[in-house]
Amino acid sequence: QVQPVESGGGLVQPGGSLRLSCAASGSSLDIYAVGWFRQAPGQEREAVACTTNSDGSRSYSDSVRGRFTISRDDGGVSLEMNSLKPEDTAVYYCATGFFFTVLGGCPRADEYHAWGQGTQVTVSS
Repeated sequence: QVQPVESGGGLVQPGGSLRLSCAASGSSLDIYAVGWFRQAPGQEREAVACTTNSDGSRSYSDSVRGRFTISRDDGGVSLEMNSLKPEDTAVYYCATGFFFTVLGGCPRADEYHAWGQGTQVTVSS
């Protein structure tokens, strides 16, 4: 099982943008379904975006739809985050699994097989 690694987090002002990347060292994520999750202090981990390699479907949480975009590039998966809000502040994780489709919404966290260590995103003025 590939071990995903996140990068691209940081501090950004409200209304700004960040691009997170999820990659597999020495390998590719092309054969995996990938989900992006986030966890803020004192809160449960929540799915924000996901995609599969099987049918290419994508799904987003209501809180980020229209602002975040998940896409595949160069063997990895990125999360483009625009119009960031303070409530987007969290540790962001990517995870890999095997799902045929995510048209019905992102799978639960416990359905993914491997997780990265996370990258901090802070939205503050």
